[in-house]
Amino acid sequence: MVARLVIAAPSSGAGKTTVATGLMAAFAGRGLAVSPHKVGPDYIDPGYHALATGRPGRNLDAFMCGTGLIAPLFAHGSRGCDLAVVEGVMGLYDGAADQGELASTAQVAKLLKAPVVLVVDASSQSRSVAALVHGFASWDPEVRIGGVILNKVATDRHEHLLREALGESGVPVMGVLRRAPAVATPSRHLGLVPVAERQAAAVDAVAAQAEQVLQGCDLEALLALARSAPELSAEPWDPGIAARLHAGGSVVPTRSALRNDCPQPRVAVAGGAAFTFSYAEHAELLEAAGAEVVTFDPLRDEALPEGTSGLVIGGGFPEMYGAELSANEPLRKAVAELAASGAPIAAECAGLLYLARSLDGTPMCGVLDADARMSERLTLGYRDAVAIGDSALAAAGTRMRGHEFHRTVIEPGAGATPAWGLRQPERRVEGFVQGGVHASYVHTHWAAVPETAARFVAHCRGGGDA
Repeated sequence: MVARLVIAAPSSGAGKTTVATGLMAAFAGRGLAVSPHKVGPDYIDPGYHALATGRPGRNLDAFMCGTGLIAPLFAHGSRGCDLAVVEGVMGLYDGAADQGELASTAQVAKLLKAPVVLVVDASSQSRSVAALVHGFASWDPEVRIGGVILNKVATDRHEHLLREALGESGVPVMGVLRRAPAVATPSRHLGLVPVAERQAAAVDAVAAQAEQVLQGCDLEALLALARSAPELSAEPWDPGIAARLHAGGSVVPTRSALRNDCPQPRVAVAGGAAFTFSYAEHAELLEAAGAEVVTFDPLRDEALPEGTSGLVIGGGFPEMYGAELSANEPLRKAVAELAASGAPIAAECAGLLYLARSLDGTPMCGVLDADARMSERLTLGYRDAVAIGDSALAAAGTRMRGHEFHRTVIEPGAGATPAWGLRQPERRVEGFVQGGVHASYVHTHWAAVPETAARFVAHCRGGGDA
């Protein structure tokens, strides 16, 4: 039984991330073990959540993982914690396009039986706030809005008008936050600037958010609301069990077998400022499937970790670090040699760009006979995908759900054997399966299809060393 709150808003831009991160940091500062979660596929907000709590930020995405995994993944991430804070996505009732409530904050709140705190941008309204809150609170009777936090309040007079208007709404005001430049987090073409790129500035911003919440919110009332959540009967997701149950014919050795005569492959995972997008469950599944996971930084390390037999390059911002990545010629050569050996390589989005011949004219690893460049067009949305051919990640015909989020294009968009066939928003093929390489723009969540990790590790066990 974990006390829990969902932090939602009527729309994007109301201040959910500021409030959620500030609450996480404030409660953690009081000595509570706080479990941070984010609705949807976003990678950046969980980085700030992790900074605030000292625990991995975890995503809860009902489109990619299915509704049945939301409570188990939540229980896994929040095991042993005193409180869980779940930051919503977009507006409270916004979800996957043309699919009703699927993947919305409201749906996740219902699946978790969690009370919702609505963050309202009050900067351009007074009495109308009551109508807004009433509408959101009454729209779906299964969603329990237990409180409101008023954000961007201008003056004491403005606060008085807002509180007076909400007095008869039945939804208590649990916080009032003034405009505060110190808590702002800079943004660019794909959203907030990740924690790994800001370092000390990000620490200062989270501290300012915590202080703002301490000064403006009723933490005791919020904690009492979180503790009012009913029991959640969900068995925690277990990466070990998931890997063994969904090995897809691969042998997933036990830990005792690994200690004796079964080789343990080493999987190198790209990290650092250029590659910040990953789900915590991916590394957990790789380890559960028998791999040793080692992180390296392509901006700094001139060689892959010794004994690398598989490589995972997730998403991030290589376009911001193209010159530095290109200048690290020894590592680019090592990646190309690993690919040429037939070792399994899984690359998503930023990883796809890194494996290309060039990015905006700057040389990359040259594994793929393709060139990438920045674009004015934002590609964003959920995807239904089917594997076109056999690869180190998936057997042909495997269906997965994922999402795209980028302002780059790669030409050609697919290799002789594409990675995926996509069904929405338009039918097309994309990505590359080439030797042991699986490279694509589509981000996937391996918890939804755990055999992905088991298959990858099995290929690592049978492949060559770097």
